[in-house]
Amino acid sequence: MAQEDRVIPAGRLERNEERYDAQRIEQKWTERWQSDPSLYAAEAHPTKPKYYVLEMLPYPSGALHMGHVRNYSIGDALARYMWMNGYNVLHPMGWDSFGLPAENAAIKNNTPPKEWTLANIAAMKVQMKRLGFAYDWSREVTTCLPEYYRWNQWFFLKLYESGLAYRKKSKVNWCPQCATVLANEQVVGGMCWRHEDTRVEQRELEQWFLRITKYADELLRDLDKLPGWPEKVRIMQQNWIGRSAGTLVDFDLGGTVGPAGSTITVFTTRVDTIFGATSVQLAPEHPIVCDLIARNAELRLQVEELIAEQRRAKEAGDIGNIEKHGVFTGRYAKNPYNGEAVPVWVANYILMDYGTGAIMSVPAHDERDYEFAQKYGLDIRLVILPQSSDPEETMAEPTLPFTTMDGVLVNSGEFSGLTSAEAIAAMSARAAEKGFGKATVTFRIKDWGISRQRYWGTPIPMVYCEKDGLVPVAEKDLPVILPDNVPITLAGGSPLASVPSFLNTTCPKCGGPARRETDTMDTFVDSSWYFYRYTDARNDKAPFDSAKIAYWFPIDQYIGGVEHAILHLIYSRFWTKFMRDMGLVSNDEPVERLFTQGMVIKDGAKMSKSFGNVVSPDEMVARYGADATRLYSLFAAPPDRDLDWQESGIEGIQRFLGRVYRFYLRNPVAERGDAGSTGQALSPEARAIQRKLHQTIKRVSHDFQGRWHFNTCIAAVMELVNAVYGVEEAIAGGRVPSFLILEVQRSIALLLAPMAPYLAHELWEMAGEKSNLLKAPWPKYDPALAAEDEIEIPVQVNGKLRGLVVVPADASEDHIKQAALTDEKVKAAIAGKQIVKVIVVPKKLVNIVVR
Repeated sequence: MAQEDRVIPAGRLERNEERYDAQRIEQKWTERWQSDPSLYAAEAHPTKPKYYVLEMLPYPSGALHMGHVRNYSIGDALARYMWMNGYNVLHPMGWDSFGLPAENAAIKNNTPPKEWTLANIAAMKVQMKRLGFAYDWSREVTTCLPEYYRWNQWFFLKLYESGLAYRKKSKVNWCPQCATVLANEQVVGGMCWRHEDTRVEQRELEQWFLRITKYADELLRDLDKLPGWPEKVRIMQQNWIGRSAGTLVDFDLGGTVGPAGSTITVFTTRVDTIFGATSVQLAPEHPIVCDLIARNAELRLQVEELIAEQRRAKEAGDIGNIEKHGVFTGRYAKNPYNGEAVPVWVANYILMDYGTGAIMSVPAHDERDYEFAQKYGLDIRLVILPQSSDPEETMAEPTLPFTTMDGVLVNSGEFSGLTSAEAIAAMSARAAEKGFGKATVTFRIKDWGISRQRYWGTPIPMVYCEKDGLVPVAEKDLPVILPDNVPITLAGGSPLASVPSFLNTTCPKCGGPARRETDTMDTFVDSSWYFYRYTDARNDKAPFDSAKIAYWFPIDQYIGGVEHAILHLIYSRFWTKFMRDMGLVSNDEPVERLFTQGMVIKDGAKMSKSFGNVVSPDEMVARYGADATRLYSLFAAPPDRDLDWQESGIEGIQRFLGRVYRFYLRNPVAERGDAGSTGQALSPEARAIQRKLHQTIKRVSHDFQGRWHFNTCIAAVMELVNAVYGVEEAIAGGRVPSFLILEVQRSIALLLAPMAPYLAHELWEMAGEKSNLLKAPWPKYDPALAAEDEIEIPVQVNGKLRGLVVVPADASEDHIKQAALTDEKVKAAIAGKQIVKVIVVPKKLVNIVVR
């Protein structure tokens, strides 16, 4: 017979009267909470510590799924916990509401993107409120509304004034399915980040860029200021920024071949190997190559084939493993260190967007160069040998290609005999001294291309005037409103170009006719600063009040998926540094601590609409209640690990909540008015319950604050509930005093409050409490009562068992030693003997050595 189905003592409620009705309870508290719009409101309070907790804002796609619920349940539990610990909590929510899905839905359903988006927001907001998430809705932000995107445009103008926003023609990533440009960060393995089966193409277009590279060094360096971020995220950003310290070296072509000049500049991190350079290799799109093929039709055809091979490899996401092909240009360039003329080649594995698009090929010390040299019969010259104290070993011929950073130079003229580090410093200095190069630093990260040839985004506030050229819109004329009722197609090019009322305007400078920019901004612009707007969401004079930012920032805890480690998080760090340099904020970084939760997995795949495996929280809430839905998402796995969805698990959680509810109904202490005296002697059953209660408070507090192991927090409360059901007869017989039952009931309500707020509030009221549970103090435990259960430890004297001592399971060695030496039987065994040493094996035994 299940424990919850045990026979109810006489006088208790019948089972049908004590059924846990989640819908009734949750409806009751929903109405109460909604009647107080200021319940979760956050205001700057100089005498209280602040805590800004935030989950990444969602795209309003139409409905939440259990992946969302898990993310928001984590943040909500933390917000509630911090309120209960006396913090002034800011916990807002908004909508990342521009973007392609709305346009695609408009095409599919013949519904304007604005109408589709706002309807989805309304529906998702209802879901969030039903789930009981404690958001300050007075700060709600919707990025597709003019009151928000006006400030996107304002920031763009400030970036333009600072030289950080610029337009240029360049090779860009084009997704044929999205029919728009993608930033480098939005290309994953050659595929569109939104369409994993769509290869990204290369096109040349005029585009707007933000000069994020200006902050590359600082973005890298300041990762050291983020110890509260997951190490994997910091490594991902470090690798993406890709700092390389090296040397620029000019190779002279001995005569101008065209507009690109007569010098090939290479970037190398290994200038110490330059005496081993036996060719210079250029990217197929290098300007020197363009000059050379302009005069050589045969060379042009060969280079075009290399370009095609490189494009196919990029689109396949396999450029690193491309089969290496090249063509000799017929030209030679002079190595400035030894005067040697080396052949100039064009190679398909050299990329124009890395370094200078030109390398010196050192086949003896680079695997790719070695493969290329062998294929085309180029010289291979050894110039670095391993450093060793044994001269014979040092001069031994290594297997090629041989690479080492800890080597000694050979065959390198006056630099022979230097270590690699010594040679790099000396040779870089020589290049600067003689004017043919210099030490430098390059970065993998490229400027952020923000132009999108789509409708549903922030209009870029620039116009084109025949007289004045490119002119920014005046600040007083912001926002540039995105028009409604725009015909949307995927034919390529912005739909805004087909709207004369938007396109045709006047020049802010001369007043003459002009046309607007029709590209819209990448939606990652919206999410790069939205969390600042939360602090001052209704400000119509500025993006925010800097004094409010100074109080609330940095964000104390940010919660979201690791998939945003590059895209969103690196852009938001850049935006913060730019705002700091503007004087708008004083913080260097937006987020102090970052938590990346695990995914929700169903049927072996990430829960996602695209996989068709979404579980609706509406269905779960209707069947089991919001508390059970939330609690299961926290209980089924540690929050940093993937959760394998099993509906049977949520059924178990609902049964647990029912048991908790019935415990309160069966023991209405508050109604009896006989709480009793806390000074009375306790029975063994009462003492066990008291001890279990304080151990539970300790465990939950530790796991909540220190590790976020919500699953073990919930398990601890389950154990406590099992324990009180185990002494039900003692409770009925009066052997567990009312004051202790009430203490247990109050504590269970408090411990469940962050994770199952509906039932917790009901239990709080059932325990006779009138105060607001949201900000009731978190329970405290008595360290003595919270000590782990007692254990018996055998005590030996010279290896023979002489006694047993009972100590707390977490007792220190000194405590155990003292207990052993004062045990009566042990004292008798060592009487008159000299103690040589006492050996304590924690939780195992004590051996006293005497003579």
